[in-house]
Amino acid sequence: MDEKLSFKLQTFEGPLDLLLHLIKKNKVSIYDIPIVEITNQYLEYLSKLEEFDLEISSEFLFMASELLYIKSKMLLPKHEEEEEDPRKDLVDRLVEYEKIKKAKEKLEKIQFQGYLSFYKIPEGIELPKEKQHIEHIDIEKLTQAFMVIIEKTERKMPPPVEKFEGIVAKVTISVQDKTSYFLKTIKKGEKLKFSVMFDGVKSRGEAVSSFLAILELMRSGVLLAYEKDNEIFIERTQNDIDLSQFDNNYI
Repeated sequence: MDEKLSFKLQTFEGPLDLLLHLIKKNKVSIYDIPIVEITNQYLEYLSKLEEFDLEISSEFLFMASELLYIKSKMLLPKHEEEEEDPRKDLVDRLVEYEKIKKAKEKLEKIQFQGYLSFYKIPEGIELPKEKQHIEHIDIEKLTQAFMVIIEKTERKMPPPVEKFEGIVAKVTISVQDKTSYFLKTIKKGEKLKFSVMFDGVKSRGEAVSSFLAILELMRSGVLLAYEKDNEIFIERTQNDIDLSQFDNNYI
């Protein structure tokens, strides 16, 4: 733990992404973070960014101050009545972020699958809905719902334009494009069925970009998902998001 870490100065999507990297690098449990060592390594990374004159976003600096605060609380003598672990909120956010990141990585691997397949026209058979009521919904269940939607959507799609490469130009829809679209079309406080978010989708790539955009907006607190009367809903919160954090590398 006392050894100095040698960073390759790789880029991270945010401070939580950097913290997950440090936790895995040190082979420690996410539920029992050695806050002193992790904080020192986090600050060391920021210091190296400054050495190379690389810009440090405000969210990284905010996390640094939060880590220092937690570190100071951990080092102070404890009172007779044990207080709540000052790391708890950070741990909860890291666990949720890791779930979203794994779902995102899984979807990135499959977003180009199926381009060489043709599908039978659907016969319009509707499956009976299961009777259950769940107020809250997790990432795994949301991902399962998406896989059902994309399967049904692909049956209705004509052969993708990729089949006619050289005749028709390839159309790409980025995560940033879909994020911007959702922010413009969904008003604050508005509630929509999860399936409605994919209305008008014309390709598997666009469907995957739409879902990744929904996950990013959920991670940023702009959207939230819940289940009511066996239907999944998406609600726009009062929060906003900085679109500059997204790039155009996603198709």
